Amino acid sequence: MQERLTIVKVGGKVVENPDTLTSFINDFSKIAGKKILVHGGGRSATAISEALGIKTQMVDGRRITDAETLKVVVMVYAGLVNKNIVAQLQSMNKSAIGLCGADLDVVRAKKREVKDIDYGYVGDVVGVNVEQLLDLINADVIPVVAPITHNGKGQLLNTNADTMASELAKSLAMDFKVQLAFCFEKKGVLKDPSDEDSVIEKLDTELYQQYKEEGIISDGMIPKLDNGFAALKRGVAEIVISNTDGLKNGFSHGTVLKL
Repeated sequence: MQERLTIVKVGGKVVENPDTLTSFINDFSKIAGKKILVHGGGRSATAISEALGIKTQMVDGRRITDAETLKVVVMVYAGLVNKNIVAQLQSMNKSAIGLCGADLDVVRAKKREVKDIDYGYVGDVVGVNVEQLLDLINADVIPVVAPITHNGKGQLLNTNADTMASELAKSLAMDFKVQLAFCFEKKGVLKDPSDEDSVIEKLDTELYQQYKEEGIISDGMIPKLDNGFAALKRGVAEIVISNTDGLKNGFSHGTVLKL
């Protein structure tokens, strides 16, 4: 029987607010067994970009990353946000290490090819260094992974945090029974964005396509769900989208993805 591994991707307002982040880290630290934390930090990156006079451009929830924006996201994701999370885990007596894809060559990517849109220095994952991750996980160290990758030739790249979490989950599904949880400020995927209680409890690929076509699901939720369904197809045992309250209850509520 495979050992359980919980991979939590946290984003949205949860990582932007010191109080909600501290509460989240406290709850995350109590998850039994082996775990990995993947984080975003897009709002912080946007705020600092604006303060520096750098325009933020988003397409379908994905950030267009020119050279100046890349500097900002590396500083914010792999620096400020990542080390703040690691420090808080250490304060709770949890052994943690902050990583981006370049550290230990954990995640390699290639610069996204220009088709309809030039996303700039955005990376699409091409490989995960499972051996390095297993060494850390089996030593009871919690990897805290920032969504910055590299191409193996010295170039850093910005990679969607939901994609990072999904790729890690897929790569480790051979070694563990992986639960992948996307944790943000909403209770789950909402059928009506103005109604916090309109959670879609179960979402399969057919219903997902229907809701996308109807505009019920859009923007930043699309990459989250695309990555979730991709992970299910590659052997990840369970995927749930929920909030911090869901985390406290073992992700017993929220939106569960089904093929």
